[in-house]
This record gives sequence, structure tokens and C-alpha cells, in this order.
Amino acid sequence: MHHISFSPPFIDQNVINEVIDTLKSGWITSGPKVKELEAEVIRLTKSKSAICVNSWTSGALMMLKWFGIKEGDEVIIPAYSYCATALCVLHCGATPVMVDISDDLTIDPQRIKEAITPRTKAVIAVDIAGWPCDYNAIKALLKSPKVRSLFVAESEKQIKLGRILLVSDAAHSIGANYMGHSAAICSDITIFSFHAVKNITTAEGGCICLNLPTYFNHEEEYNFLKIFSLNGQNKDAYTKSKGGNWKYDILCKGLKINMPDICAAIGLAQIRQYKRSLLPARKTIALKYCEHLSGFDWFIPPTLKDHSRETSYHIFPLRIKNITEAQRDQIIEEMVSLGIIVNVHFIPMPMLSFFKKSGYNIANYPNSYKQYACEISLPIYPNLTDEDTDYIIDAVINVVQSQLKNTKLQELAVIQHH
Repeated sequence: MHHISFSPPFIDQNVINEVIDTLKSGWITSGPKVKELEAEVIRLTKSKSAICVNSWTSGALMMLKWFGIKEGDEVIIPAYSYCATALCVLHCGATPVMVDISDDLTIDPQRIKEAITPRTKAVIAVDIAGWPCDYNAIKALLKSPKVRSLFVAESEKQIKLGRILLVSDAAHSIGANYMGHSAAICSDITIFSFHAVKNITTAEGGCICLNLPTYFNHEEEYNFLKIFSLNGQNKDAYTKSKGGNWKYDILCKGLKINMPDICAAIGLAQIRQYKRSLLPARKTIALKYCEHLSGFDWFIPPTLKDHSRETSYHIFPLRIKNITEAQRDQIIEEMVSLGIIVNVHFIPMPMLSFFKKSGYNIANYPNSYKQYACEISLPIYPNLTDEDTDYIIDAVINVVQSQLKNTKLQELAVIQHH
């Protein structure tokens, strides 16, 4: 019996060596490895600066607070995302304004336009499965005179920026491309996740990339955010450990969300081989899935590359034409019974109890529901063998064909009965 996990972490000897090096160094919390990882993220993305934190969620919360987002403010987000995209807004006391998505699963710029009010302070655009949003359309909208005239600046950073902040939820999309460049530089702020199942992992963690307009001093912002992420303390433990540095001060109402070196070590070993081997391995699998499934009329191919964008191949979102949510669930059950662990990205937030109780209704997001109901995320990661992917492809074809055949037979029986 096969057993194919959905997304195990990539742990090779390089990762083990880097972690052992940290343990032997006697320094395991934030220190030199975090600095090295930040430098590697800058090298990969060409961002102006990068701040590693302990999760995507805490990084997003910190950046919304940095921008001065508070009670009474609104932040526009897609309904089709993981709950963290909304929770970081709620933890600031602000209101997440959910909008529907386009067929490529990313936030629909037209829906953003309709949702903007004088209370809108930010837009969080989510790169789904590694596929970047339509950033040129979103940026053109946020910088348009009409939208700018609606913006009410109430904090120092808001006055400086002079418009709605564009945040990229790039939890899935490290390594994605937009217009021939890293997709990370398309937004004012891009936040990656280094959670256990991501393309690059630090077990738990995240990284904030700053690409603000040139009138922001990126070095100053970096230094401030490092302090903000460490309880507002002006000296980190590593500096204090150097002796004679025991005196510290608290400069702001900070958070405690720094990344430790022991976690950074894992990500450091991975990011160094990301472009050379880890990302190409994912791409090979995605292209193989498309090649073998494209002959079937029920297969909706995911967008992997077009004239302006290329995905990071984080998730392979298999979508099946004209099936119901119940049929999709049945297909998943059968795949699992064959030893293949699959997933769904995502259950739209308005379908989750907490958001339902908060007044969000899935009926208002028809495309989010439509895409969710027919989506199954297939395993895609560097250590999948050719034999594994052959087995997955055969299973998908057999299970889907059989499900569709049964449905046809049931429909015929109903027609004959009437």
C-alpha cells in the first residue's frame, strides 16, 4: 500500500548540518543565523530589506500596527484565503472587508474598487498556490487620483505614504515572478510564511519584505521593526550577551515575535538550494500533472505561467469541471483510501463558524464558493519520486472518471424514473 504525505518538510544533510552548527554555537535564539537568512531573502527577492519573524500572522499584525491601523478602519481582503489574512486585521481592532476572487483564485481588482471607502487603510492581496495577484491593476487602482482623494491619513506612516497600503500575503509565493522580476517587490510590504508545509520552512516563521516608496528610509524602518518585534527593546539578547551591554531601553509598545536562530538554520540551508534545485523540482511535478491530465475535458488547468507571471509551484490546485462539493469530498475520500493525502485550498472564510457568526455570508462570494467546491490540492514537493507522481496521476484519473461515470448513471436513472 502506498503512503504519500501531502507536504512533508524538506530535511536533507545540509539542513541537519546547519541546525547542528547552531546547537554547537551555544546561541539558539535571534542572532547571526537570522541575519544570514534575511540577507538570503534579499538576495532571492531583490527587496530593499527583510525582517524575519516567528510567523506570517504575527508579521502581518505588526505591519498593520506599524501603519497605524486601529478600530474603525477597514482592510480589504479576499474571502478565499486562510483565516490569518482576516485575523491580523481583527487583532488591530479593524474590520476585514472581504471581496470575491477572479477565476485564477486571486483577489478581483474590480471587487477591490467597489469596496473602497474613506475608512479603507490597506489591501491585503493573497497569492494563491504561489500564483501572484494582478499587481499592476491593483497598484494602478490604489494610486489613481479618485481613490487617493478618498484616503484619510491618520497616522505618521499613513501621512507619509499618502494612499492605501498594499500588502502582499505571499505565504505561498516565495520565488514567484511578475513582469520578469521577483513578485515580492510588487507591493509596499510582502510577507512570506516559513511554516512547516511551505516551499522554504523554518518549522514556524515568516519574513517581511519592505519595498516602500523611496521617500521611506528602509534602513531606519528595518531597525525600528527589529525593535518592534522584540517587545520594543532597543538591544537584542545577542548584543547584550557580548558583555557590558546589559543596559537596555523600551522604545515602543512592541510585540514579541522574533525568529530564533535554531529555526532560521533550517530555512537558511533550504533557501541556498531553492532556485537551483527545490523550485525546479516542484515545477517539474506541476508540468507533469498538467501534461497527463490535460487530455481530460473535466480538468481545469491551473495558471502556472503567462506573459507576465510565473507561480512558485507551492500548491497544485486540481480543479474538476462541473462537480459538486459533495462529489469533490467523495473523490478526496477515495484518494485517501488509496494512500494519497490531499488537501483543499481554501475553505472560504465566510464558511467558517467564527466568520459566519461575525456576519459574513458565502452567498456574497459566489466565485470563492465555486472554486472551493471543485478544488483538490495534490502533493507537490521535491522528494516526491517519479513512481509517486505516476501513482498519483493514475489515481486521480481513475477516481475522477469513476465518480463522473456514477453521477451520469444516477442522472440517467432519475430521467428514466420520471
